[in-house]
Amino acid sequence: MVKAVVLGAAGGIGQPLSLLLKINPKVTELALYDIVATPGVAADLSHIATPAKVKGYLPKDEDALKKTLSGADIVVIPAGVPRKPGINAGICKGLAEGIAEHCPKAFVLVISNPVNSTVPIFAEVLKKAGVFDPKRLFGVTTLDVVRASTFVAEILDDLSLAPTVTVPVVGGHSGVTILPLLSQSEPPLPSSVSEKDIEELTKRIQFGGDEVVKAKDGAGSATLSMAQAGYQFANLIIEAIKGKKGIITPSYVNLAADAAGGEAIKKELGAEVEYFSSRVELGPNGVERILPLGNINEYEKGLVKAALPELTTNITNGVSFIAAPKL
Repeated sequence: MVKAVVLGAAGGIGQPLSLLLKINPKVTELALYDIVATPGVAADLSHIATPAKVKGYLPKDEDALKKTLSGADIVVIPAGVPRKPGINAGICKGLAEGIAEHCPKAFVLVISNPVNSTVPIFAEVLKKAGVFDPKRLFGVTTLDVVRASTFVAEILDDLSLAPTVTVPVVGGHSGVTILPLLSQSEPPLPSSVSEKDIEELTKRIQFGGDEVVKAKDGAGSATLSMAQAGYQFANLIIEAIKGKKGIITPSYVNLAADAAGGEAIKKELGAEVEYFSSRVELGPNGVERILPLGNINEYEKGLVKAALPELTTNITNGVSFIAAPKL
């Protein structure tokens, strides 16, 4: 029995994400919430022959957030407006307050951008309510991982390898804070790939979202790929809840989720950061371990150095928004 919730279920990410959760046989209840159209989305999905019962709620409905969130095991949050940080900060604050009140033990998966700042917003709201568990709060960075796998498979000239290519992508979830550790790619990049090729591939992974915006003539951003990536991470959480062992995947987490692992990351970085996208091992209670960066080359060390100032500012912006609401 798994109750999954999607907050922002009627949007460009929310609808395909809700569809993917509906067809997951482990999901037995699916609750959808958005400012428009959720009853229609829920009715549409409810006709699909899978075990999940689907209900959709609007803010005008009586006790809408309470009904949506009560009993939730996992809450996935794509709510917000593409590339509108200030607006999204306010949206996230309100949703976090609902989670704190109605499902404080749920696993919270934040897709709403900018993830580097919205995850700290969720954390600060949950802290104020006295229910913050760093092991259960995740920033979904899986799209960076998916892009890295796909782009490396293209270089290997075999897209059939894409599902099995693994590239640790650490740091944060925007621009230069996205740090693909291509030196640790499995399978490794061929020796014919030059340093210039590595730099170009790194930038493509970091700014892949711009590629989509341009292709959509500025009329949209990455929605379908983000929905698939968000679902992929949500499914890993569901599998961990159900007891599957050895699940390791990158996610943007509060480093206090694993004190020893978090301190090891800070030592590798040579910096005091509260949040960092790291490879984490998942378990029934969320984050079991935070894994170290491992051996990184000089180019990647330079990427880390370039990322830390922006990442630190992003985190500070999120924390400050709750202290004094403006971003």
